[in-house]
Formats: sequence, C-alpha cells, structure tokens
Amino acid sequence: MYWNANFDMPEIRAFDKLDPLIHAPVRLAIVTVLAAVEEADFSYLKEATKTTDGNLSTHLTKLEQAGYVRITKSFLGKKPLTRCALTVAGRAAYHDYLQALKSYL
Repeated sequence: MYWNANFDMPEIRAFDKLDPLIHAPVRLAIVTVLAAVEEADFSYLKEATKTTDGNLSTHLTKLEQAGYVRITKSFLGKKPLTRCALTVAGRAAYHDYLQALKSYL
C-alpha cells in the first residue's frame, strides 16, 4: 500500500531497539534455550540450535563476553563437560529483547 503525504497517514510509531547481540539467529536460539532451563551442556545446545561446534563456541563466547552467559568447564570422568547458563544480566537482556520485539507487533 502506498501512502501519499496529502492524505491521512497512519500514525508513525517508534520501535524499541532490538539488542543486536541477542538478535543474531544462533544467539537468539541459544538464549531462548537457556531461558527455559537452569543450565545446559554444550552437546545439548549444539543439538537444540542445529549448529556446529565452532559456530556454537563462537556465539557462546560473544554472549559470555557480554555477561549474558556463564560457561563452566569441568570433566565427567575423563570427558570434558562444558555447561552454560544465563546470568541475571542475560535473563534481563532476553526479557528486554522480547518486550522490544512485542513493540513491532
């Protein structure tokens, strides 16, 4: 639909800014999964987000550097175990992201 300035136009409204750190598709998937659980291991996140080890690792690092995700590395027997959880700041950022997204609807 085309609007001409000479006719009544619908009100133009401002949209809330979407957090670009969360908005990237893989990071949005990671944060969404982590918001639903207390913590998740790397393998679970890899399967849930349908991404590769390297891609998941890169996105987790960005979220960790922003303070949105806490990553804990340990061993289960002799096997490495990486656990991830949203921080309080990460949960707040995800909540704000969802609220901003609602402003677009």
